[in-house]
Parts: sequence; C-alpha cells; structure tokens
Amino acid sequence: MFFASNDRYRYARSPLIEVICQLRFPAILSIGAKEPAQFQEAIRRDFPRYAVKTEQAPVKVVGAGTPNARVEPQAPVTNYHFISADGFWKINLTSTFIALSTLRYTRWEDFAHALDKPLAQFIQIYEPAFFERVGLRYINAFSRKVLGLEGTPWADLIQPAFLGPLAESDLEESTVSRCSLDLEMKPEENVRLKLHAGPGLLQGGKQDSEVKFILDSDLSCNGSFSPERIPERLECFHGYATRILRGALTSQLHTAMGPFPLD
Repeated sequence: MFFASNDRYRYARSPLIEVICQLRFPAILSIGAKEPAQFQEAIRRDFPRYAVKTEQAPVKVVGAGTPNARVEPQAPVTNYHFISADGFWKINLTSTFIALSTLRYTRWEDFAHALDKPLAQFIQIYEPAFFERVGLRYINAFSRKVLGLEGTPWADLIQPAFLGPLAESDLEESTVSRCSLDLEMKPEENVRLKLHAGPGLLQGGKQDSEVKFILDSDLSCNGSFSPERIPERLECFHGYATRILRGALTSQLHTAMGPFPLD
C-alpha cells in the first residue's frame, strides 16, 4: 500500500535529516530594500544568529516555444537567515517567501509550534496580501549502518512500490549504480506531491560514503490563502508525509528504527 494508515510513531533512530516549511507570498519590495531589523528583534530570542546572502536567481525564459524565445537574467535575491543558538533551526526570509527548516525534528506539534511565533510576527510586520504557495517537505535518509542492518538488501527494508526494479529477486543490488523513483501526482484537488525515493549519497559522498535510501516527500499547493488557512494546509501535508513514510517501510525496518506510538 503506497499510502499506509495514519498511525504516528516516534523513532529512536529516526531517518529524518531535514524538514522544511516554505510559504510564498506576492513580492514585498521593502524586505529586500533594507535589513529586516524589526523582524529580527521580534524573533531574536529564539533565533539569535543572523546572516545575509545574495543569491543569483535562475534566468527566466520568455516566449518559450516561439521563434522569439529569449533568456532574461533576473535580479539577485537577498536571503536573510535567522538561526537558533544550537544551529539546528533556521528561518529564511526573502521578498517572496518565508521558510522554517530544522535538522532536529521531533514531532509535528513541536515543529508547528516553532513556526507559530515567527509567522505571526512576519504577518504583523509585513502584512502580506495573501500566501500564494504553501509547502512542506520531509527528507529522510535510511542508514543501514546506523540501524545495524549492514548487508541487508533494500528489498527487505523498503516496500516494492518505492524500489522499482530493486524489488526484483533476480536483480543483484551490488550491480546497480542508479535506480530511483521520481513521482509527481495530485493525491487530492490542489495538493501536489513530488516524491523521490532511491539509494544515494548525502553531501555528494565527500563526507559520508555510505549509500543510504533517500525518501524525499515534497507537498505543496498553489492559490490564494489567508493566514487562517495555513495550519489546515500544513496539517494535511503532514498527514500525507506520515502515510508515505509508513507505506515505504517493511516491518523489519520499522522495528529496527525503534518505534513508539504517538497519540
């Protein structure tokens, strides 16, 4: 079953490496025009470290598919970073989005609580007309070494729907250099899922040479959303991410991760 039940567990050996929530809004030019001192002061107790980066935006193709197609360079984007003292939590703010990310996710309620104050302060200070995209992304990396499962084939740990040809008994895992599932679908109206699943290296393999199984669920919706609708959208995405994770695990992997149920 691709979407398993919505039973929630916390794992002693969690595979989560990062969780990201991004909320896009129509451009607010004042954010890029000067440093967001008022916003920093409002969240500085929880996010005391500050950095700013200028990033080159991707080029824009105008008139694609026509004889007059051309590439237009875009103005650089100023990205403000507000980071927790331990470095595990970060707020990103640009003229078109605000995002919260963490490298130390515990449970959904804790993440949602960490988002509440920065988002409320952002809305109070900048008064966005509405939010035009809501996104929530869960990136998991299953390590056989960490779980004491070295030598166990992925076919024993991951359900066939997420493995592709690696689920076949006559295919030797060691002979395969690349095999992944990349899926885009709409599980319901105005909910978009982009899913990547497959063995791979983290950080390009430079610091960690172990091949892990990556499960990357990116859920989003586009439209015109008032602030009051954001919690409901994120709750929906969290539910799908939970069901996808449970749907990917065999009982052997689930047990190896040290589960205990959450209410």
